[in-house]
Amino acid sequence: MIKKFFKLIALLIIVSTFIAGWYWNEYKIYLQTPISLSESEQIFTVNKGDRVRNIAENLYQYKVIQQPGYFRLYARLSKQAAKIKAGEYSLKPGMTAVDVLALFVSGTVNQYSLTIVEGWTVKEALEQIKKDPNLIKTADFTTPFDIKTKANIAKKLNSQYSNFEGLLYPDTYNFPKGTSDFQFLKRSYDVMQSVLAEEWQKREKKTPLKTPYEALILASIVEKESGVSSERSKIAGVFIRRMNKRMRLQSDPTIIYGMGERYKGNIRRKDINEKTAYNTYQISRLPPTPIAIPGREAIHAVLHPDKGKSLYFVADGSGGHAFSKNLKEHNRAVKKYLSLYKKRNKK
Repeated sequence: MIKKFFKLIALLIIVSTFIAGWYWNEYKIYLQTPISLSESEQIFTVNKGDRVRNIAENLYQYKVIQQPGYFRLYARLSKQAAKIKAGEYSLKPGMTAVDVLALFVSGTVNQYSLTIVEGWTVKEALEQIKKDPNLIKTADFTTPFDIKTKANIAKKLNSQYSNFEGLLYPDTYNFPKGTSDFQFLKRSYDVMQSVLAEEWQKREKKTPLKTPYEALILASIVEKESGVSSERSKIAGVFIRRMNKRMRLQSDPTIIYGMGERYKGNIRRKDINEKTAYNTYQISRLPPTPIAIPGREAIHAVLHPDKGKSLYFVADGSGGHAFSKNLKEHNRAVKKYLSLYKKRNKK
């Protein structure tokens, strides 16, 4: 009777060992087997707070993996279950369950991009941010997307400036899904503050610009005036020399900005003569705020202007400008441009 009992125990051990070995072999094969994808790339989201059990079940429901229990087992045996990071991931053909877990642990989530363009106004930038489908629209930013309340944005960012014009930095920003519009704005604002501070520290000491914000204002005008990037320093030089001589800047883009929605594509004599807070044909100072979003090159240009003697410039008809040292030269350049403009219009 005792012999039969021990034989039964031995048989159970052998069978259990066989079954355990079989499962272990299946487990190892599973870890090396590529996942199943219905497309060339499949998006999978790990939600905030998801545990490895939820993740495994969701992968199984989407038919990405078989045997979710094996996935959970591997995550726990490898001590990586607690290291998984939330986010949106791209699963690709050839990946195994091991690769999928490593991806989730790495936090290499999908990135989306949005570009803020040099020369845009803050209104144009906010419209693009509002339209971007990959940015979360927060309740706090329902009204600030209206240009009339842009000062509220500055307040929410704890900015010292009451007007938000020109305070975003133009660049292409990559961000993961789940980023809010506020987070995007703060990132762009912080970059601009950093760039402005850095350029201000390196400025030429003999400058009529008294603060970094004045540099930002003038840089925004240079940005709008310069269709050719190589001319930024020359245009900045003209404006700096005019400021030193207490001459008005007489920049057309400032007229346009001051007109706002009334601008319909051309500047008339009465627009030049209209005294707005921004019309530098009428005011003997810088406008109260930037008129657009300047890039680093424009900021650098106003703090390191060209050393020439030009005091005027006008379009030359080829995308650049003709620079003049005095009004007589400038009038000739204007006459030449107008003649070219009329010929093109006739054609």
